[in-house]
Amino acid sequence: MELALQGPAIALDTPNTKPAVVYTNYILRIANQSGLSDADCDLEHILFSTVTLREAISRLESDDDAPPDAIIIGPECAGADAMAELRTSARERAIPIILYTPKYDKTVKSIAFSITADDYHYGAITPAFLRRLSFLKKLKTYKNERGNKPYTTRPVDQVPHIELWTMKRAFDILISGTALLILLPICVLIALIIKLESKGPIFYISKRAGTGYRIFNFYKFRTMRDGADSELSKLAHLNQYGENAADGVFFKIKDDPRITKFGHFLRNTSLDEIPQLFNVLIGDMSLVGNRPLPLYEAEKLTRDQIAWRFLAPAGITGLWQITKRGKDNMSPDERIALDMEYAMRNSFWLDMKILLSTFPALLQKEKV
Repeated sequence: MELALQGPAIALDTPNTKPAVVYTNYILRIANQSGLSDADCDLEHILFSTVTLREAISRLESDDDAPPDAIIIGPECAGADAMAELRTSARERAIPIILYTPKYDKTVKSIAFSITADDYHYGAITPAFLRRLSFLKKLKTYKNERGNKPYTTRPVDQVPHIELWTMKRAFDILISGTALLILLPICVLIALIIKLESKGPIFYISKRAGTGYRIFNFYKFRTMRDGADSELSKLAHLNQYGENAADGVFFKIKDDPRITKFGHFLRNTSLDEIPQLFNVLIGDMSLVGNRPLPLYEAEKLTRDQIAWRFLAPAGITGLWQITKRGKDNMSPDERIALDMEYAMRNSFWLDMKILLSTFPALLQKEKV
């Protein structure tokens, strides 16, 4: 298995191998006892060291030792008195603390939140997990550098940037302009049907937060009855992401009663999103990126870890759309994780893969 690792290389002389083994990831595992038979072992060039909680703190406080890329700790050690000291030392050196179990455990996930661990992971150590570690380490380093200032108060020119693939903007202009010309007759027909079916405007225009929390007018063909936004509070109990819409991040309703008959057709075929090609043409959005969010959702996504999803361009389609669209078992954590993954991995070939995968995903099974 080929792993895409980004951690620092560590050379370790071993008695049975020449030359020295070079490890690209170094992970501390905390157990109740050290000196186990696998206290130092390697897996695909990952060095694992099993130590006690107190030994881990000593290693972090020692300037002579190369700092680990992450600390993995089991729930049996998470309640120890020295955990606060470990978190402080790890924070100072930008080292993620991961709570780990072999299988998913909802209770342990809650413990991860209570001890302010950086993540909860279960199962195998995969390339995706290692990419996640790399992201968390970069994020903690950035947080240490900027101090305690809120993310949204930083000047625009000081907000960290992600690298976008070359010619992405030129590609967006070419494709969106051509598509608008080809789809113009269909747009005229859709506009006529909307006006005939119900009162209200042809287009639904809302304020959305895009790249860097920049607010812009977002265009779609109207699929709901006029004044549907004012009914949100009455439908809070139907929120797919949680019963309390005021405290939740995302708001979506299965079988939304506010949608018109023609609106259902437009949504199920995604024809309602054609006007977003205009957003792409004028530079508000990209063809591929992270979905621009309504302001009432975006204002709740300002924590450092989540805010990184706003470094990527806003897009008509993205990783979330091709993997989770139309499914009623999605969670806010899954959406955010997919958004952040695109921000880190964007490339020409990934965009092409997402665009080609979007067409099958357009015909969603669930009415959401």
